[in-house]
Amino acid sequence: MKLDFIPLDRLCISKANMRWSRKAPDISDIMPTVRRRGVIQPIIVRPCRCEADEPANDAPIYEIIAGSRRFHAACAAWQEKRAAGEADSECAALPCAILEAGDDADAIEASLIENAARRDPSEVAQWEAFTRLVKEGRGVDYIAATFGLPDIAVRRILALGNLLPRIRQLYDREAVDRPTVRHLTMASKGQQRAWLALLDDEDGSAPTGHQLKAWLFGGQSIPVRHALFDAQASGLAIVADLFGDDAYFADAALFWDAQHAAIAARREAWLEAGWSDVVIIPVNEHFSVWEYEKAPKRKGGRVYVDLRSNGEAVIHEGYLSRKEARQKAARQGEAGRPRVVRPELTSTLNIYVDLHRHVAVRAALLDRPGIALRLMLAHAVAGSSLWSIRPEPQAARHEDVAQSLAASRGEALFNERRRAVLALLCADPDDAHLLGGHGAPDLVTLFHRMLDLPDAALMDIVAVVMGESLASGSAAVEALGLVLGLDMGQWWESDDAFLALLRDRELLGALLAEVAGEAVAAANVKEKARTQRRILGDHLRGENGRRARAGWVPRWMAFPPSAYTARGGVGSVSVHEAACAAASAAEDREDDPVPPQGGAALPDPDGEERDALGHRAEQDRFAA
Repeated sequence: MKLDFIPLDRLCISKANMRWSRKAPDISDIMPTVRRRGVIQPIIVRPCRCEADEPANDAPIYEIIAGSRRFHAACAAWQEKRAAGEADSECAALPCAILEAGDDADAIEASLIENAARRDPSEVAQWEAFTRLVKEGRGVDYIAATFGLPDIAVRRILALGNLLPRIRQLYDREAVDRPTVRHLTMASKGQQRAWLALLDDEDGSAPTGHQLKAWLFGGQSIPVRHALFDAQASGLAIVADLFGDDAYFADAALFWDAQHAAIAARREAWLEAGWSDVVIIPVNEHFSVWEYEKAPKRKGGRVYVDLRSNGEAVIHEGYLSRKEARQKAARQGEAGRPRVVRPELTSTLNIYVDLHRHVAVRAALLDRPGIALRLMLAHAVAGSSLWSIRPEPQAARHEDVAQSLAASRGEALFNERRRAVLALLCADPDDAHLLGGHGAPDLVTLFHRMLDLPDAALMDIVAVVMGESLASGSAAVEALGLVLGLDMGQWWESDDAFLALLRDRELLGALLAEVAGEAVAAANVKEKARTQRRILGDHLRGENGRRARAGWVPRWMAFPPSAYTARGGVGSVSVHEAACAAASAAEDREDDPVPPQGGAALPDPDGEERDALGHRAEQDRFAA
């Protein structure tokens, strides 16, 4: 093997190259470096005779065994310089390692070794290199342009310099994971040393991940976004992690002082606006919507401020307790008001059911991009509570519900696809959301990147965007579950969080009869709810001699859903009725033989025409 510089016009791509293709490869990631520094690493070539593109002087032509992308990037850079009048008259040359002429097996082996042996540098290695460049006078903008990285990515890598050297070494050896390092960037040097001491203590336990955040803030971490006052002007100490955009108040007590002062100011404004009263609900209590009724100002409605332990203040305007509402109705001579019946499901269990059905539907939606596109267009035309556009927050009041959701199959599949789409758009794969990400490229850059993407990649993006902006507990989730023919038994299985939320004895008896049989339910009808939950859990898990009931799903979680009692209060059943009513109205309009005035007639749904994505329109409808 020998080294030499060979002009571009004497090189061609060998079919033995593992990256050979009739289509030019994607060179956007290496183009900034080649444009600024040229090709530094030699490409591997061997002598050949090509039938086309032979030079006039009959000089030998070399075919590229490994280095196709570097060759295309060098050609593009030379064409740019030529168009700008900066290129020499002679064609540019590349550094090449010339192999002896051999058979294709040797060439394929060399190509595979050169490409497979390549390994991306670790973040710590990048930090060391970027730090040396900074010391040589290179700025963040220069480094970002040279290596084709966003400015924020370079700043995050440079932020590793705020960690103690040993923590960087642990991160480089993958002895510490990324979430732990991300939270350690919020720690002072003293806290980092204390954490290392816990790590070295055989009897101690160093917190990691989200536990580390609780350890740093003494158990209560309050995000800056929950402040009702101007956090920057307040003068309160704010701690931000250097990897992302999360920021927290360093002193929870000082935060609550400022938060209560802001609430007091708003209370005066509400009272001046005509509300009868403003009620502050402390952290240890909860505002249950089903215990209140809507009431306008003219009927004595109040404002309720529901405080959460994470500093959030949820505002509920225009409510009265049901008792007060009934008393007002009686004084006004209203009669025949229906008796308020306790709902079948608590608000937390309704949230649990809605969230699990939501993640299952949006995960199943990933394989039906045509439906996702149609739903997206419907959102764009009709609007919804989420289309600002912003992602579904997936708020869970209890930590057990959040953990159950995070462990579900649908959530894992959706997160994996979201990371792939973020990487496709050159955004940070660790961003929590595709929508509204602060690390995402600007609009024009993103637009140009999408111009080069194939339709299949765009459809993946459409499916993830629709999944993130799909409102949990909405009629749209219900409609999608029915259209997709979703079997919740494939996406959900019973867990401890589900069993812990079952407290109603009548409901437990109905579930026990369905899972274990009428005989078992009748034998335990007078038992306490705790005993019935234990028996139900044994049957679902196949423990204590019980036969496991695999694939079982409670009625209100299935598609279509139904209730166990006539008491009502099942959110999934209510939205199912709304979705079916909308589908029925749509079918009634389709039965009208006269097309709408001024609009083009739709294709016959019973015909053989298919849309651009290959799905028949009739397959995307469901009957009430």
